[in-house]
Amino acid sequence: MASNNVAQFATELKMPADLLLTQLRSAGVEKSSTSDPLSKDDKDKLLDHLRRTHGAGAEEKKKITLTRKETTEIKQADANGKARTIQVAVKKTRTFVQRDEPLTTTPAPAPAPVIDAAEVARREEEAKKQAELIARQEADLREKQERLAKLEADKAAQDKANAEAEAAAKKEAEAEAKEEAKKAAAAKAAAAAPAAAAAVAAPAADNAAEEAKKKAAAEEAKKKAAAVAKEAAEQAAATERARQAVADEVAQIKAMMNAPRRAIKAPEPAPAPVKPKVAEGTLHKPATAATAKPGDKPGDKKPAVGADKKSIKSANVSSTWSDDAKKRGAPGGANKGRGAPAGNGRDSWRGGKGGGRRHHQSDDRETNFQAPTEAVVKDVHVPETITVAELAHKMSVKASEVIKQLMKLGQMCTINQVLDQETAMIVVEEMGHKAHAAEMDDPEAILADQGEHAHFEATPRAPVVTVMGHVDHGKTSLLDYIRRAKVASGEAGGITQHIGAYHVDTPRGMITFLDTPGHEAFTAMRARGAKATDIVILVVAADDGVMPQTKEAIAHAKAAGVPLVVAINKIDKPGGNVDRVTQELVAESVVPEEYGGDSPFVPVSAKTGVGIDTLLEQVLLQAEVLELKAPVESPARGLVVEGRLDKGKGPVATVLVQSGTLKRGDVILAGSSFGRVRAMLDENGKPISEAGPSIPVEIQGLTEVPQAGEEVMVMADERKAREIGLFRQGKFRDVKLAKQQAAKLENMFDQMAEGEVKNLPLIIKTDVQGSQEALVASLQKLSTSEVRVQVVHAAVGGITESDVNLAVASKAVIIGFNARADAQARKLAESNGVDIRYYNIIYDAIEEVKAALSGMLAPEKRETVTGQLEVRQVILVSKVGAIAGCLVTDGVVKRSSSVRLLRNNIVVWTGEIDSLKRFKDDAKEVRAGLECGLSLKNYNDIQVGDSLEVFEVQEIARTL
Repeated sequence: MASNNVAQFATELKMPADLLLTQLRSAGVEKSSTSDPLSKDDKDKLLDHLRRTHGAGAEEKKKITLTRKETTEIKQADANGKARTIQVAVKKTRTFVQRDEPLTTTPAPAPAPVIDAAEVARREEEAKKQAELIARQEADLREKQERLAKLEADKAAQDKANAEAEAAAKKEAEAEAKEEAKKAAAAKAAAAAPAAAAAVAAPAADNAAEEAKKKAAAEEAKKKAAAVAKEAAEQAAATERARQAVADEVAQIKAMMNAPRRAIKAPEPAPAPVKPKVAEGTLHKPATAATAKPGDKPGDKKPAVGADKKSIKSANVSSTWSDDAKKRGAPGGANKGRGAPAGNGRDSWRGGKGGGRRHHQSDDRETNFQAPTEAVVKDVHVPETITVAELAHKMSVKASEVIKQLMKLGQMCTINQVLDQETAMIVVEEMGHKAHAAEMDDPEAILADQGEHAHFEATPRAPVVTVMGHVDHGKTSLLDYIRRAKVASGEAGGITQHIGAYHVDTPRGMITFLDTPGHEAFTAMRARGAKATDIVILVVAADDGVMPQTKEAIAHAKAAGVPLVVAINKIDKPGGNVDRVTQELVAESVVPEEYGGDSPFVPVSAKTGVGIDTLLEQVLLQAEVLELKAPVESPARGLVVEGRLDKGKGPVATVLVQSGTLKRGDVILAGSSFGRVRAMLDENGKPISEAGPSIPVEIQGLTEVPQAGEEVMVMADERKAREIGLFRQGKFRDVKLAKQQAAKLENMFDQMAEGEVKNLPLIIKTDVQGSQEALVASLQKLSTSEVRVQVVHAAVGGITESDVNLAVASKAVIIGFNARADAQARKLAESNGVDIRYYNIIYDAIEEVKAALSGMLAPEKRETVTGQLEVRQVILVSKVGAIAGCLVTDGVVKRSSSVRLLRNNIVVWTGEIDSLKRFKDDAKEVRAGLECGLSLKNYNDIQVGDSLEVFEVQEIARTL
């Protein structure tokens, strides 16, 4: 919609009307209010003013490059003589330079030229001459107009005289006719009638001829007047254009003189008078006189229909040619298919409606685009997972380019495939951009805003003590004496297989104990115990000394940066040697305080209770040195010590509260699981309503079994907890998928050789999360290059029908560790022949799987030489072949035994004995010192002096 006043124009430009009024006044357009009308000239003045103010000029088109493609077909015979059609494509490029507006001045040097006074004077002189010329032209125009007016006056006077003469002649003729009629009346009517008719006809004919002459003269005068008027109009238009050009040049000179301090650019040449359009010829369409209609007036010629659809006009370029490929497109030569170059013009298949001169001009401007000469380097932020399409969008390239780069790096990908962060960053660097690792759109960012309870008052809390050491060194028995409870007697096999969390009220204060397993399979569980603890009690048996898990516990404690208190247990046993244990610990960089170290050594006995009080004093002394504090009134934070799936209660998690107070009904988030605390139990199974810092509790109400070691926090909003939990689940799944994709190529050779490796598929169900991790890790360590443990599925909870169905499909064995199958699962397993094994001790599970893997190993083959023969004579029999007469020099030779033929101590042939005879009878065996005859199976090249070595191959079972 065209803008008719200042307010509409300001709305169209999306700027305030007051600002537009100010700009119009500075441009010389006097407008007082927003309702004043605005013409096209006013807009042009404003545009020129803004261009001069900002130093921007109209872009001039330099050149246009067109590419032409021709496709031809040739026929050629191949080696078999068959004719083949070959497509040949030829591309040609032409460049057209604009030349219809030649420059009147030479190109300006690097510094802008400054026009001196002489130049200004010369131009003023030229302007005066132009003004004189315009004055002469105006005088000629006035003279021609006067002559035209005189001709029109003469014509009017002549027309008036002709009209008066015609009227007088008519009256005279009427009078004469009346007079003749009176005379004829006197004569005879019959005789006078012809004479009267002739007299009337003669003057009528003369009048008709005279009128025809007058009309011809009037038409000739009209034509002359039209020609004179036309010539005068053209002269007036030319004079006006020349006057306007001179006025523009004078205005430019005055503007230059008013700003003498600035470097003045050479003024643009005055626009030449607009000439009427003349049809010019092109390379394929030469101009002909027949293209112009005879009735057209100069300067009035209208453009032909579709003329504005031409992408390049012959008037703007030195030469042109039409694209043959364009002609072969849609009917009429219009490039309307998808092969057309993409653009926003009217012809483009992406373009909208509309046309006209403005569209044509914008198309011409668009063809002048030049690609940037320097590559753009982008800073690309790569999250943990990203698809190929998203990565291409961040780099502003096509997805095919990213896929091509990934193929160069040896990875086959699709556009929707998920890449891990490391792979994506390598691709970004390879494509010349800068990659930055980032976690974008992470809802977990709100967790960082909650802070660490800095605005809550921190109060002293009880120390969290982890008891660590080698298996069977008495860790749980030591805790039994402290708690006055028999926990070890309830553990299967007398060994601890879970993290036990207890808090004990002693006369010297409360202490929270974490009892970790000592078996080698529970490495991850011990590491979690060291992470959550404040002090570590290292239990070492006086009769056993430092063992592998003792060294591992020392490493965990040092990695976590927690102080060590060494308890040398079993000092009541006869074989206990405290000094030897101390020396072994010093060798592991655990130095006692007596030797100048920082670790107190306390000899104790879990049976008699010797040294227990001293041990607790040392623990509380270390806690006082650490100054352990935590806020009580803040939202609770803690750590998942253990997780399990109870058939009646659902997911159950053992949580150690580290700060704040956990209350029943709180909304909690533990890793990817979330929920509301429905019930809380202490370590004795009694329900409680809240738990403060350093208190272990069992909670119910989570959506799934949390991973052991996950951080637990109380959320104010259940919706936010759900959002973060689901986000973590999706991120874990995406990261896992991306890593699997990245490892495909790396494991290609392993997968190729997988057919030679025997697999033992297992489905593992355990009672708690920590036991599952330990059992899976221990079983996978049993894999070798020939046999492999394949864990199809591992989870917490009882054995269900779905587990049995999965075992049927994958031909797996189900292992239940402290977990049992329900009635339906047992019935389904019996009907399908699925083997279900139950274990309570981790030793037994590992040993049985190890035995099964040993049975799957291919047996070892060993050769044993059983006899030696010497060939004394060779007899050739036509139907049988070569018969060798031999002497058994050592051992025993049996029929059908494996044998090697040695010639000059070099093995020539290996095979079997076909027949064995002594004299004429068949023999089963021949012992040393006896002669025999034998023939070899499918071999006759036997010579005298050869040796035969008889051997047997024995298969020996292998073990892991």
